[in-house]
Amino acid sequence: MGSFSIWHWLIVLVIVLVIFGTKKLRNIGGDLGGAVKSFKEAVKEEEKTPKIDATAQQAGQTIEGEVKNKTVS
Repeated sequence: MGSFSIWHWLIVLVIVLVIFGTKKLRNIGGDLGGAVKSFKEAVKEEEKTPKIDATAQQAGQTIEGEVKNKTVS
């Protein structure tokens, strides 16, 4: 009773296929795969962006690539 046999899983699979159909399950799988792919790309992009050193910013130092705001009179 603690674990399911292969027959239990096959019955569940048949019921899911009957309820949703193969086309809808394929679409759900594609959407899920696309979401995972875009999440991985976002994580890689986040790793590529440099982190601003908080101590350098507090000290008023200019970090490479940083632009200080100047007021125009």
